[in-house]
Amino acid sequence: MQKIVTDKAPAAIGPYSQAIKADNFLYASGQIPINPATGEIEGDDVTAQADLVCKNIGEILKAAGTDYEHVVKTSCFLAEMADFGAFNAVYEKYFTGKPARSCVAVKQLPKDVLCEVEVIAYLGED
Repeated sequence: MQKIVTDKAPAAIGPYSQAIKADNFLYASGQIPINPATGEIEGDDVTAQADLVCKNIGEILKAAGTDYEHVVKTSCFLAEMADFGAFNAVYEKYFTGKPARSCVAVKQLPKDVLCEVEVIAYLGED
């Protein structure tokens, strides 16, 4: 196993890694809308927050030598299911390969953000 670390995505805020490469797969921890340069939450609505979350995921994928097209599964967490449509509008701009996905509303997310996304990507040959 190999830890994947980049300063272009938020550092882990707990006892975990940004991502782990194991065999031909990348398992990325859930990303929330933290600006990696400032360490602060950004975005006042789910659209802005989802955009930053997806950009942060892109940086982790890039650090692992892959991209959104190789994501095979996402798990998406929303603070409010009412944000589902707005979240999807951002999500579909990044995850154009339409990976398998779960999307649920939860009682609360870290730092009271509106969304969090984690991914699994395939790193093997196409």
